[in-house]
Amino acid sequence: MATVDRWLLPDGIEEILPPEAASIEIARRRVLELFQQWGYEFVVTPHVEFMESLLTAAGQDLELRTFKVTDPLSGRLMGFRADITPQVARMDAHALHREGPSRLCYAGSVLHSRPRALSTSRSPIQIGAELYGAKDTAGDLEIISLMLGVLELAQIPDVHMDLGHVGIYRGLCEAAGLSGAAEEALFDALQRKAVDEVITLTQELSAPYGDMLRSLVELCGGRQALEAARQRLAEAPPAVVSALEALCSLADTLAQRFPDIPLYFDLGELRGYHYHTGVVFAAFVPGSGQAIAQGGRYDNIGANFGRARPATGFSTDLKTLVMLGQAEMTEPLTGIWAPHGEDAQLWNAIRQLRSGGERVVQALPGQADSDARESGCDRQLTWQDGSWQVAPLAS
Repeated sequence: MATVDRWLLPDGIEEILPPEAASIEIARRRVLELFQQWGYEFVVTPHVEFMESLLTAAGQDLELRTFKVTDPLSGRLMGFRADITPQVARMDAHALHREGPSRLCYAGSVLHSRPRALSTSRSPIQIGAELYGAKDTAGDLEIISLMLGVLELAQIPDVHMDLGHVGIYRGLCEAAGLSGAAEEALFDALQRKAVDEVITLTQELSAPYGDMLRSLVELCGGRQALEAARQRLAEAPPAVVSALEALCSLADTLAQRFPDIPLYFDLGELRGYHYHTGVVFAAFVPGSGQAIAQGGRYDNIGANFGRARPATGFSTDLKTLVMLGQAEMTEPLTGIWAPHGEDAQLWNAIRQLRSGGERVVQALPGQADSDARESGCDRQLTWQDGSWQVAPLAS
């Protein structure tokens, strides 16, 4: 094996070099500043935890994407976080004990044992916001508006929004008496838009519920899809009608706030069905098969940590924001080049400049002044009139 082969990174794991790393850090700071402007408080979660805590209330998909290791101290199974959201939910339920709404945000690397798609990273930098204690659509509206604000900050072009509500499918299944394997089979068929399978799986259900479940395959598109749903699901249980009306109300306000963003509705789209409990949403751009930001309502996840709370939130990947965004995520690299030396006056001059916020690069032994520009310096420290002074870099 060639020496270079020993340093090859695993598939889906990448290193980030300058200046891209600087762009990602600038994006992180700007997004966190936006979160702060909306009243969201920053939290930091552990990279690794015991599996029992890390996957509490999480779906099977998250378990499959979690790297597992054995803790050498306790002998217990641990996992590297693959999603920060459940950790933040635990903070709200178990550590903060707030009675009113709680707004929390985060930014950090996560690790996936398998990618979401063949072309996606297994080490995204997840950044997101979670709102706890808001049980109505006002909370969903705030979170979706904040997510779109992040995409606007990054200047992501041609954003399209997908909206759905898992409560519609869940309510119809409950009314039809579907559960267990039958519900899972129908769920899988709906995700694949396998019309023939959906018909087969619902043909023995009572007329109104079988018809309504079959209609979910077709209830997708623009705003007209919601109007069609109102007609097709008019006889649905109150919980289903309520979920549909909540989705319609949300769509009306989003259309007013973001008139340039196309909204697409799919009542058969059950993204995160085993995790989410209400409205689900995702942002897409042309040419990208995967959502660039997504989220939804996941009420009562905190019950597993001792306190049930309404919850809604979203997340995105900082690398994706920088790659797809058109915002200038760079800052001019300037600095002062200082010569090598151990003179006390030189050291004090460098310290004073750095304390004032300047970037000062001091030459190492044998390093030529010609390296100054490669180090991003546009000025230099020179000895003039008995003191060290900043002067333009000699050409």
